[in-house]
Amino acid sequence: MDDNAFDPDLIRAIFKLVWSRRALEREKNEGADAVDCEVGVGTSKKIRPTSANSNAVKLSCELLRVFVAEAVQRAAAIAEAEGVSKIEATHLERILPQLLMDF
Repeated sequence: MDDNAFDPDLIRAIFKLVWSRRALEREKNEGADAVDCEVGVGTSKKIRPTSANSNAVKLSCELLRVFVAEAVQRAAAIAEAEGVSKIEATHLERILPQLLMDF
């Protein structure tokens, strides 16, 4: 595996954690909504497990790698312009709004 790449197993685990938390939130919200309305006979919402195939996870890893590399480059440019040789949190804070707009 490339040293600069994110571990696909780690990214998949992060996705699963987020998906499971969102599923729990949906269940809580649907429980509250069930008191307010009745569901017709024979209708149900099937909760399907969320998953991603290996190509989607690899693509997510690559997108994350490019995003982080771009953030470091932009923050380094700000630090260099200030005459500092080390990237500080303030440099990242300054580039973050535009970076998020670009991605």
